[in-house]
Amino acid sequence: MSKSILIKPIISEKSEKLTAKGNQYTFVVDKSANKLEIKKAVESMFTTNVVAVNTVIVPAKLKSRNTRGGVIRGSISSYKKAYVTLAAGEELDIYGSTEE
Repeated sequence: MSKSILIKPIISEKSEKLTAKGNQYTFVVDKSANKLEIKKAVESMFTTNVVAVNTVIVPAKLKSRNTRGGVIRGSISSYKKAYVTLAAGEELDIYGSTEE
């Protein structure tokens, strides 16, 4: 259930700043998932306490690229993004542990 709701974590400069500053993590989630389902999925997958979940639907974007054969046009699909705020002192192991 939780694997179908959480698609992948977003790793960018903005998400790293939010993680360091406000203990927030960013995920791409299923478009039909609501905040309660996202909260339960994160808590069951990572065994942490989630304080808040904020969601945003990112609209589709048109992209074009110039090549020798002409202009190639396409689009990037829309997706739903979730900002998950954890309780103070908790963190997620998104990168995986590297114990050697």
